[in-house]
Amino acid sequence: MDLLFPLLILVLLVPMFLAVRRQRKEMAASTAMQAALQVGDRVVTTSGLYGTITHVDDESVDLEIAEDVITTWLRAAIREVRKDDSAPVEESAAGGESPPDVSLSKDAGPTAGTASSAGE
Repeated sequence: MDLLFPLLILVLLVPMFLAVRRQRKEMAASTAMQAALQVGDRVVTTSGLYGTITHVDDESVDLEIAEDVITTWLRAAIREVRKDDSAPVEESAAGGESPPDVSLSKDAGPTAGTASSAGE
């Protein structure tokens, strides 16, 4: 019975210690990645925006998110540097193909939540 309390404390503290250690490693890796940002890197922000770095400052980076559209972000907002082969779906479409036309058939009827014109 004398060992029950120390074992309980040990069981609770070991997972907490391991979690803090893992979080520190991830934070160090993220900080190193953000410190190594260079012009021309293709990145993803924490909000999911894809862009290419056009200017790097001590605390911020300028991202080109579309042709001639440049936005300024804090370095801390950069989540990852993308590899060239991991282009998003929009950019990887071959030859400017347009997406397939999606239309409803004539006999589909009214959709849920809309009023029918026949009852008016």
